[in-house]
Amino acid sequence: MLAPNYVPEAHHTLIAELAGTLESSSLHWLSGYFAGIAQARQPAREAVAAPPLSVAAAPATDAAQRLTVLYGSQTGNAKRLATQLYEQVQAQGLEARLVRADQYKTKELKDEQLLYVVMSTQGDGDAPDDSIAWVEFVLGKRAPKLPRLKYAVLGLGDSSYPSFCGISQKVDARLAELGAQRLQDAGTADLDIDTVAGPWQTKALEQAREALKPGGAAAPQATVTPLHPQAEKFTRDRPFQAEVLLNQPITGRDSDRDVRHIELSLEGSNLQYEPGDALGVWPVQDDTLVARILETTGLNAADTVDHQGTQRPLGEWLGRYRELTVLTRPFLTALAERAQQASLNELLKPEAREQLAAYLGGHQLIDALRQWPSRWSGPELVAALRPLTPRLYSIASSTAVSEDEVHLTLGHVAFEQDGESRWGVASHFLSERAEGETVPVFIEENSRFRLPADSARDIIMIGAGTGVAPFRAFVQARAEAGADGRNWLFFGNPHFTSDFLYQTEWQQALKDGSLNRIDLAFSRDQGDKVYVQHKLLEQGADVYDWIQAGAHVYVCGDANRMARDVNAALLEIARDQGGLDEEGARQWLDDLSAQGRYARDVY
Repeated sequence: MLAPNYVPEAHHTLIAELAGTLESSSLHWLSGYFAGIAQARQPAREAVAAPPLSVAAAPATDAAQRLTVLYGSQTGNAKRLATQLYEQVQAQGLEARLVRADQYKTKELKDEQLLYVVMSTQGDGDAPDDSIAWVEFVLGKRAPKLPRLKYAVLGLGDSSYPSFCGISQKVDARLAELGAQRLQDAGTADLDIDTVAGPWQTKALEQAREALKPGGAAAPQATVTPLHPQAEKFTRDRPFQAEVLLNQPITGRDSDRDVRHIELSLEGSNLQYEPGDALGVWPVQDDTLVARILETTGLNAADTVDHQGTQRPLGEWLGRYRELTVLTRPFLTALAERAQQASLNELLKPEAREQLAAYLGGHQLIDALRQWPSRWSGPELVAALRPLTPRLYSIASSTAVSEDEVHLTLGHVAFEQDGESRWGVASHFLSERAEGETVPVFIEENSRFRLPADSARDIIMIGAGTGVAPFRAFVQARAEAGADGRNWLFFGNPHFTSDFLYQTEWQQALKDGSLNRIDLAFSRDQGDKVYVQHKLLEQGADVYDWIQAGAHVYVCGDANRMARDVNAALLEIARDQGGLDEEGARQWLDDLSAQGRYARDVY
């Protein structure tokens, strides 16, 4: 007689194959669905008295009766919005599926009849890493005609870049060119995402209801009865107050950079993370900066400001709910309407895009307020400023070692301008936190930046500066798991003596065998600057051999410089070591990305 919990081996295989293709949100849905079936089958005496939860049954696959929500996300925002929309559609009893762009089968596009695309912009108009292949297919010659498709596109971007939401606008225009019917204008959300995304989602949901009117009974429901009270869940919108355990500088006195190792306690939070994930931090503005802005505008911190139905003192709006260190084009536009200054009007002209980008990159809000004085009321200022958003930091620890802690490698952004201190809001907030104080945090999953499922695979890790953070977690996790695969680290920073982050840890890892190779690029320790991409090229033959033997390649750091230079170096290695032409090298790297063997965590 078989045990009550016996599961045949063949079923184990099927379950493992299915689980490997799904996002965590889908796995949670399935767990509820199967739990509901199990609950329905158990004897009545086993039923547990608790409020039931409803979970929709699995959707049909008929494209004519289904909405596909496709997303491309670099930092998690596009994924979050796409998931929200998907859940709202399902709650209406409508058929829908949620698909990350790199998991979408492009052959299915010709059969789609209702498609919503939510896509972030990487850098100045580029596709996020998980969407590169899908975007190339849609923009390329192999894309099919789409006369039956109805679609809508929501783009996320940063208006400080000249090509604001550039990739989503290209996708929107291309789908129309292929014959698809646009249901609403492409949404172009700035960093105050919800201002544009909220109305776009509302309209998209109405259009989905109209296009997919339920033909009869609502979707079948499975009843799930929790066996135990659900634990408190901490999220982006409800962060956990993590206690600071350690805040320690890890650069030398001679360094021109202030990099810190920060350890936070997650005890009691039930928050879990894997190597490769990010920690979201909700910062608070420095009181000194708030005071400067109030002084410059002549406004009173105690004045009550009503904005979109919420009332708070102006000082609280500025300190906790508004961006003050990041200057945006929309704010300069609002300032220009009040200041009526020719120099500001010139800066905002379309032909001055490069000058505007340079100004936005080199100045903060306080600089613009002082340069072009104007009259503001409290409500006008709050409405013109974009909401404060959380910052994401690559996690520098593995729970296999740190257990209920999370570690960060933080570069404190601080500089002088016009004889006055300037800083980045989150790095300044974190660097100023003393042990015992708390920080509001949440976990941002990064499922594309994961260690190989096969621990025998080799890995090549490429990071500059604080981009080394996730690789500390990778090495810790592989060492604790007893992974057989080799670990090779490329690390770069300005100086060996003052900027070799985690030097003693890497030396110990080399000694105990948890790190097999390390190549270092200290750019300013010699006449010619040497960066990680130069070290990659020096070791090109071995790098190519490792990759061809199955190694996974990871890149973490600056998207606009380091990551692009590393990408170019890998293409050069493919040409030199693999004998590939330009197109062949690019296809080689695209194939590695599609296999999940070339992953980037860039910002």
